[in-house]
Amino acid sequence: MKVEFNTIGLVVRKDIESRFDTVLTVAGALKKYAEVLVYCLDFETPTSDLPTVSLESLVNQSDLVISLGGDGTLLTAARALVDTDTPLLGINLGRLGFLADVSIADFESHIAAVIAGKYTVEKRFFIEGQIQYADNTSSTNIALNDIILHSHESLSMIEYEVHCNGSLIHKQRADGVIVTTPTGSTAYALSGGGPIMHPSLEALAIVPVCPHTLTNRPIVIPANQAIEVRLSQASSLANINYDGQSTKVLDHTSKITIQRYPQLLTLLHPEDYDYFGIVRAKLQWSSNY
Repeated sequence: MKVEFNTIGLVVRKDIESRFDTVLTVAGALKKYAEVLVYCLDFETPTSDLPTVSLESLVNQSDLVISLGGDGTLLTAARALVDTDTPLLGINLGRLGFLADVSIADFESHIAAVIAGKYTVEKRFFIEGQIQYADNTSSTNIALNDIILHSHESLSMIEYEVHCNGSLIHKQRADGVIVTTPTGSTAYALSGGGPIMHPSLEALAIVPVCPHTLTNRPIVIPANQAIEVRLSQASSLANINYDGQSTKVLDHTSKITIQRYPQLLTLLHPEDYDYFGIVRAKLQWSSNY
């Protein structure tokens, strides 16, 4: 079904200042169809030709949000859109681009198709991590890809235990542990030996990072089950990262509970989008055949 996009928000990667002509080109193409709002990560626009707004204003006013950068830029936009129904489209300027799958080389034809209602809609789910501290305070954050617990000191292991719906899965000494959604299964978890999970799956994977026990393997569980991670008393501090973009510190008196977040993200893809085609291209499978 065709949706009217009267205002389009453009979220721009933080290191694009040296290639600002690209931003102007994309914004100019979008202005043919709608009002354009721009949010630039970590820098001020060097020209008055393209005034910027805050990320909050962009989210509140846009009918469609487009990320211009790599998957990290798209993750920033996705987290900002977490409690909205506003669709998100990614134009890739990064290296891999599992999520931002529209090439900058032919973005104009894809944008024209999207404006004409020719696109594929896909829903992705977030996960929420809640840290409960010893003083009964808590902090909560969300992630589209993964929540990662890792050593606060770069060269030391941590000791932790993982529970699922109250049942102990294992106690472990490792560099860390990754809890990933299907969306994040092709990110850090993949490097850690985790499984590739199709985005339509309602599942989470628990992937240890360099575990001391060689028989330890990733485990996949239903997404409706809560995962709890605690540090042992003998463990040093640990960092908790949400999509690599927000960090909290955990000690043995605290715990983190990770579970599926109820609100879904709406991703738009080109009509010919093929998930397995993206995986083959990005991981260079079958490249010798």
